[in-house]
Amino acid sequence: MKALVFAAGKGERMRPLTDHTPKPLLPVRGKPLIAWHLERLAAAGVRDVVVNIAWLADCFEPALGDGSRWGLRLHYSREGAEPLETGGGMLQAMPLLGDAPFLAVNGDIFCDCDFAALPREPHGLAHLVMVDNPGHNPRGDFALDAEGRLHADGAARLTFAGIGVYRPALLANWRDVIGPAPGADESPPRFKLAPLLRAAMARGEVDGRHHRGEWTDVGTPERLAALG
Repeated sequence: MKALVFAAGKGERMRPLTDHTPKPLLPVRGKPLIAWHLERLAAAGVRDVVVNIAWLADCFEPALGDGSRWGLRLHYSREGAEPLETGGGMLQAMPLLGDAPFLAVNGDIFCDCDFAALPREPHGLAHLVMVDNPGHNPRGDFALDAEGRLHADGAARLTFAGIGVYRPALLANWRDVIGPAPGADESPPRFKLAPLLRAAMARGEVDGRHHRGEWTDVGTPERLAALG
């Protein structure tokens, strides 16, 4: 299985820390935030990892190299000056990811999720890791039912952890789902992944699990400092 680490964002809420350092390269407990992901991916048996980059893109390769220190092969998907959002970034990275299901993780989270415990292939189009709602997202994102299926709406809503296993087919008809959204007609296109996930949920093609371990959306200097 290959993996994608989303690392292209500008980290605007993290400024001034991200004026010169991309958020995934900020130090957490003695190492760059993204290094925690790379270690866990390697431990799960992943060997090829695509890192999508845009903001301060030239900082990544000097910091991470070719991935050999983790037993990985790193491939960089350059998006240009403007990040392509999660959907556009995933689409841009597909030539490097191939035709098989892959694991994707947000580069700006800290989580002790065991990647090896995730399915190598989702039952449908995606399998998402969900967590308890943090204070900055009290209403959650999606509802997880008793059978493990995810729904766009529902009473027991949880927060998407930014970790999932996806089939490339999730992106097959992205233009029909996204419609005339801003950025969708640019080249390369820029769009969010969430509308595609909601459309797949409506067809019963997304399931998930509730992770009850450590998780932080490292979105502000305060949350970064709280990790120690």
